[in-house]
Amino acid sequence: MVDVKKAADLHQAILGEVSKIVIGKEQIKESLLIALIAGGHVLIEGPPGSAKTTLANAFARVFGGTFKRVQLTPDMMPSDITGFYLYSTTGNSSFMPGPIFANLVLADELNRTTPRTQSALLEAMQDYQVTIERKTYPLERPFMVIGTQVQTGGEGTYPLTDVQIDRFLLRVMSEYPSVEEEEEILSNIDRIDEHDIKVVASTDEIISIQKAATAVHVSPAVNEYIVSIVDSLRRDPDIMGGPSTRASISLYKCARVSALFDGRDFVIPDDIKRLAHSALEHRIKIKTEAEMDNVTPQMILDRTLEKIAVPKSNE
Repeated sequence: MVDVKKAADLHQAILGEVSKIVIGKEQIKESLLIALIAGGHVLIEGPPGSAKTTLANAFARVFGGTFKRVQLTPDMMPSDITGFYLYSTTGNSSFMPGPIFANLVLADELNRTTPRTQSALLEAMQDYQVTIERKTYPLERPFMVIGTQVQTGGEGTYPLTDVQIDRFLLRVMSEYPSVEEEEEILSNIDRIDEHDIKVVASTDEIISIQKAATAVHVSPAVNEYIVSIVDSLRRDPDIMGGPSTRASISLYKCARVSALFDGRDFVIPDDIKRLAHSALEHRIKIKTEAEMDNVTPQMILDRTLEKIAVPKSNE
């Protein structure tokens, strides 16, 4: 039996602690927690100084996990992320683990580094392991990568490849705070700077909730609804490259967690609709002529959700 109350209580406790030092950003907080329990990763886009690093740091601390931040630069090598073997003059070697060996890894400004270095994250994000000099090292669970991205096309940026982007379960936007939120930040800056938050869940508890999420029921009708949305996007005339099967899997896994946090042991269509934009938009590649007509992934997804029939609750 799924312990929905335990999951819902943990959900509120974690969000409550993170909110002590991060004002606003409710959708990002929710997305980070959903992705953690779903066993995936999150890409955050936004301008500098929009609390991306603070969010990741606070998020790691509330569940007692280890946190590492990697500031990506053009001259960084893959071994700077994964680690390397240090050889002595006697011929002996010892493995020096990189920052990828943590429960939560913040890959800051991921598109500031070259595709070769970006690819160092692929194996870790997909298989939860790192291979160095033909030896494979498993990563500790839970494991999550939070990638941030500066505005693509800016000086010194390398756009993420489709393969890299597809590894992110969700993509969210971090904007500047509203006037009211910024006033609240200023009024509470001394308390925020203290980072006085506590651990409210152990890594073992997170793993337990992850297992509980896999027991949440998804009906055949909801499964069909997910597939219909993704298939319709692939057939859209304005899209150059449609979402892969990972898109369907992302919606499926995240919807189970969303239901669990909402106190249910079953998924409803609203769970899918709520998560569709953050799970699918970054996987949509628009044709050049459509971009010239100001067509956006959000517009395409909105019209897709409008035309796909929503299954009834008793289906």
